[in-house]
Amino acid sequence: MLIILSTHPIQYQVPLWQALARDGRVPFEVWYFTHHAVQNSHDTEFGKSFAWDLDMLAGYPHRLLPTAAGATPTTFWQCRVTKPLAPLLREAGARAVWVQGWQVSGYWQAVWDAKRAGCEVWLRGESNDLAPVVWWKRPLKRFLLGQFFRRVDRFLCIGTANKRFYKKFGVPESRLHPAPYAVDNERFARQAAEARVQRAEIRKQWGIPEDAFCALFCGKFIPKKRPMDLVAAASRLMQAGRKVHLLFVGSGELGGALRAACQVVFDAESANSQPSTLNSQLPAASFTGFLNQTEISQAYVAADCLVLPSDHGETWGLVANEAMASGLPCVISDHCGCAEELGVLPANARFPFADMPALSSRLAALSQSMPVAATPLVDTVRLSFSFERTVATIDSEYAAMRCGLKHGQPACGEHL
Repeated sequence: MLIILSTHPIQYQVPLWQALARDGRVPFEVWYFTHHAVQNSHDTEFGKSFAWDLDMLAGYPHRLLPTAAGATPTTFWQCRVTKPLAPLLREAGARAVWVQGWQVSGYWQAVWDAKRAGCEVWLRGESNDLAPVVWWKRPLKRFLLGQFFRRVDRFLCIGTANKRFYKKFGVPESRLHPAPYAVDNERFARQAAEARVQRAEIRKQWGIPEDAFCALFCGKFIPKKRPMDLVAAASRLMQAGRKVHLLFVGSGELGGALRAACQVVFDAESANSQPSTLNSQLPAASFTGFLNQTEISQAYVAADCLVLPSDHGETWGLVANEAMASGLPCVISDHCGCAEELGVLPANARFPFADMPALSSRLAALSQSMPVAATPLVDTVRLSFSFERTVATIDSEYAAMRCGLKHGQPACGEHL
């Protein structure tokens, strides 16, 4: 049995568990610390409460662990099991324990208890080597993560910068295995195809002119996401005489500042979605508010590109995977974890973080080459960034573990 630990059912992970269950070669259970966002839950960064509109608990085996009162995915100390995990692991017949990082104490607890129970430890975290570390934190970080990584048997790498991070901690190549970050490509492609026939109506509903180049920001309106950078780049395009329209999907603490910096032509969160006065000197923008998983494809279809201007805090940027699976090209900051993979693909673009001339230049070039054919983008993510690739790695590594092989050796034939 492979036990997978997760803070809560995450919309990007649940389809992977469902794919692993359909594959059927690895016996597993997902153990959750909380059921955050399965029921209506408050998200501090979004600044609102919501629940995902997909069934987050169907199609795979799972259980909810007993955790401390007040546990949420962002509370380090509370998000842990209130009793020893080792007996639970032995009772379940666990051979390996997979954790999603080290951002809550429950993951540290699981790693130490897994070793006490005689289990292997697998890790699939998001961290990369792109973010600078304050000098005084470096020795502490190296010591603590060094202790953590010494207990990990197999590292599942989501991308190039993530793999490089582990190698800088001395993890050998033989323990690093590909598990690329992905979204439910088929669902997003299907939803986009269904919404695309209504593209003109969707744009009209949100006040996006037919002849405008529409750049989409999708995510939390928080500092690390840098949504104001898109406004600054759009202003430069306006000064150059280009007709550009911004589409903001989401919410957060910067919502007021964004609206003040734009000519708001539609605002789903305002009682009066059509402001009484408009300032033509500011970039035109539409604000849809939070869109759930079955609604978000409308934005990917309405826009002409996605912009991901985030800083180092964007350890990957799965919104870019969603956009590409929907046939939408992306412009990505080089500080994002996905930039080395997705930012260099045909039809996409990468720009130096916080470089407004460069961002506006990339947008201008993309606007001149529109429309971009959706099929190559969809095919690229389907082939290279899919759950199937990660499932294949899990199958292979589980078979190798059962054969009792050392890291890097091929599995015995009877388990393949």
